[in-house]
Amino acid sequence: MLTSIATVSVSGTLPEKIAAIAAAGFDGLELFEQDLLVTDETPATVRRMIEDHGLALTLYQPFRDFETLPEPYRAAVFDRAEHKFDLMQQLGADLMLVCSSVSPQALGGIERAAADFRELGERAARRGLRVGYEALCWGRHVSDHRDAWEIVRRTDHPAIGLVLDSFHSLAKGIDSETIRSIPGDRIFIVQLADAPLIHMDLLHWSRHLRNMPGEGDLPVKDFVKAIYATGYQGYLSLEIFNDQFRGGSARVVAKDGHRSLIHLMDQVSRESPTGRTPARVLPDRSVVHGVEFVEFAADERRADALASTLHTLGFRRTGRHRSKSVDLFRQGQINLVVNTEQAGQARSAFLAHGTAAYAIGLQVDDAQATLARAVALGAEPFDQDPNPGDIRLPGIRGIGGSVIYFIDRSPDLVRLWEHEFVNVADGAVSIDAGLERIDHVAQTMFVDELLTSLLFYTSLFDVRKLPMVDVVDPGGLVRSQVIENARGGLRLTLNGAENRRTLAGHFVSELFGAGIQHIAFSTGDIRRTAQALAANGFEPLRVSPNYYADLAARFGLPAVELEALQAAGILYDRDPGGEFFQLYGRTGGDGFFFEVVERRGYAGYGAFNAPFRISAQKRHLAPTTLPRLLARE
Repeated sequence: MLTSIATVSVSGTLPEKIAAIAAAGFDGLELFEQDLLVTDETPATVRRMIEDHGLALTLYQPFRDFETLPEPYRAAVFDRAEHKFDLMQQLGADLMLVCSSVSPQALGGIERAAADFRELGERAARRGLRVGYEALCWGRHVSDHRDAWEIVRRTDHPAIGLVLDSFHSLAKGIDSETIRSIPGDRIFIVQLADAPLIHMDLLHWSRHLRNMPGEGDLPVKDFVKAIYATGYQGYLSLEIFNDQFRGGSARVVAKDGHRSLIHLMDQVSRESPTGRTPARVLPDRSVVHGVEFVEFAADERRADALASTLHTLGFRRTGRHRSKSVDLFRQGQINLVVNTEQAGQARSAFLAHGTAAYAIGLQVDDAQATLARAVALGAEPFDQDPNPGDIRLPGIRGIGGSVIYFIDRSPDLVRLWEHEFVNVADGAVSIDAGLERIDHVAQTMFVDELLTSLLFYTSLFDVRKLPMVDVVDPGGLVRSQVIENARGGLRLTLNGAENRRTLAGHFVSELFGAGIQHIAFSTGDIRRTAQALAANGFEPLRVSPNYYADLAARFGLPAVELEALQAAGILYDRDPGGEFFQLYGRTGGDGFFFEVVERRGYAGYGAFNAPFRISAQKRHLAPTTLPRLLARE
């Protein structure tokens, strides 16, 4: 598979774009004309920069409003084409994109268009150049790749071929199966983009909301499967117009783009006939069976405070690391690790972010295969030298500088806790609260990191994404994206803060970057759990009494049950599958908190309750914290 990306897809100056594209691992780039026109570099210098970075110049684009013009416009547009051909030869580009005309002067007509392209093909061929024709989905006369192909077919010239763009076809709902009848050698390049499924003006949708394959809702995989059925062997190129990406890091966006193509082709190769696509080389997406542990970084003083909170939740300190300043807290199948080492990644995480849940261990079938897939998708391996005799855990660097470890049933990893921790007697007295496992983990980031996180997880793990929802915070909106697997072994809520006035934005600001903002534990009996927590001194979050009054109207709950829920601070929701109960702890100064949930067939995450919970959390923030947050509102 040959990969390419248009320079318009990433931010920065042209030299910065070229460097970012090369660093991400692409084979080539499309040069967007505006990127050339705004640089002070000569075309010859640009050519050298591209070649010095080991990249091919796959396409020069776009050439607009060419076909079916009357005179004198027709003669003028051919003169303009000759000028572009001169420029292409200086750049070392052999392919130019012509997009379907939107000119009010264009007359239309397939035969007239074919005649124009036949002449353009003759002129291009004399210079050893080629031209690809693309149907814009808002084109004046040609807005469908089937019509564009008919023009190319009737042109019948080796220098004239078709450019297929997934957005232009899929945004109009054109069946990708219509591509299969096109000869692969007549397709000169394929451009890919995904997008959220929104009903809006096609031009605005295309220019502002495209994203990487896998980040949106369009059936890009089916589009590419149809492409490869034609025998096409050329570049898969990304052309992404996105306001957020234009303001983001060029290297991050380029890396995301390359990851999206690798993941896409891995999916396509698994579902296409043998020999139609490059051989499958990646291990399977990993099935996560559960969260093995969450690790916190802290210093001694903050570790004591965290331990006190864990005791109120019914956890007990059951182990001390044999060679490190690391404690293990357990309840049910939950393992929480508190690391106060003065060196290593935990110390670095603490110095950068303060007390934080900086690492997570996931239960997978094959840790090494999961690691291999992650590295192939561009993840950075994490390898910290263990102390003598300690087990080396396979891992990668995750979102926001976090660490993700992979734990399987291999002999070394099975004996992790018994080998590395010495049993200790916890002096604190706490009642087991019946917490069973980690139900879900919430990671918070600024909204411009949300798509990166989504692609990171969905390309690595066998998970599905749920529809994105907007959570209303008194300080603004938070975009929330859930990813989960069918077994419930991995449930992540990814929350993107649009400003620092929200509770989520406050957390990211205080933590100096993305991180785990809350951990939800499951219980089979939340009322019994609430009683045990109260006996342990746990202080639940209290929402407004008006919330419970509304519950009576929404669900018709008996008065006795409502009173019990309110007394315990339990929130309630219901969906067609069943009931959901939530109990929140008080929020720390940075915005971190714990949650307890009971599911009775319920499939969601209590999104309806989020505004009431957030308002209550803001009211209960520490007095020294609340003024800082309110001042931003």
